[in-house]
Amino acid sequence: MDAFLASPGDHLRRGPIAIILIEDMVEVAATLSHHIEAGFKKILALSPEPLPPADLPDDPKGRVLNLLFDTRVSGAHVRAVNAVIEAAPADTWLYYGYNAEFLFYPFSESRGVGEMLAFHAEERRRGMLTYVIDLYAPDLARHPDAVSMDEAMFDGTGYYALGRSDRSSGIRERQLDFFGGLRWRFEEHLPPDRRRIDRISLFRTEKGLRLLPDHRLSIEEYNTYSCPWHNNLTAAVASFRVAKALVRNPGSREQIRGFTWRNSEPFRWSSHQLMERGLMEPGQWF
Repeated sequence: MDAFLASPGDHLRRGPIAIILIEDMVEVAATLSHHIEAGFKKILALSPEPLPPADLPDDPKGRVLNLLFDTRVSGAHVRAVNAVIEAAPADTWLYYGYNAEFLFYPFSESRGVGEMLAFHAEERRRGMLTYVIDLYAPDLARHPDAVSMDEAMFDGTGYYALGRSDRSSGIRERQLDFFGGLRWRFEEHLPPDRRRIDRISLFRTEKGLRLLPDHRLSIEEYNTYSCPWHNNLTAAVASFRVAKALVRNPGSREQIRGFTWRNSEPFRWSSHQLMERGLMEPGQWF
């Protein structure tokens, strides 16, 4: 990755660009295919070892670039994303996520991510709030890694927000900390700094901008959920990442027999379902 970013040629000149941190081999091809279909111009697939051909999607336009990078070290997302921010031209839209995570935005079945971000930019917005919605398999006996694309479930309710405190014990304007999903129901297995489900997954580069370890950005306006005048677009990242971690980690795997509860419902892989549940905001875009 370092060698590529030192001389990226034309690869970073046209966005939006997706950065996918590949931590394991779970649903790698499905993740990359999903973001190709969303319309990203380039997808930087970062992995510790070269991806086998079987884990690469059909990509006739050569949008996916597999770059070697240690995604398993603590804070890998910070180093990777900030390196791309520095290398990309100013005002380039970036997205970042992990394998077995899938970006959804309003009307994503019929509209490209570039079209959506063009509208967002017209509203003078440089960042977009995304909610990370935990997905999980309904039966760990059949799916011990907690991943099932065909039978994915998610929590239809149980989400809430709290005012975000600033350094002087006040509340930051137009910023909230969001909670819910597996991070809320199994919070005893997660450190406090990893329980939030909000992430600024989509943002526009500018000089001096930095991604912080807690998935916020160094310029506070980027971390707001809307402008002062009206509601803006938000998006969602449907993610198996927490479910995978809970069934793997020694501190939690022996205590978890399943993830389904009374408020679980099948995930239809639909932006409309997420909007109906209030997990995505179309704003003024129709």
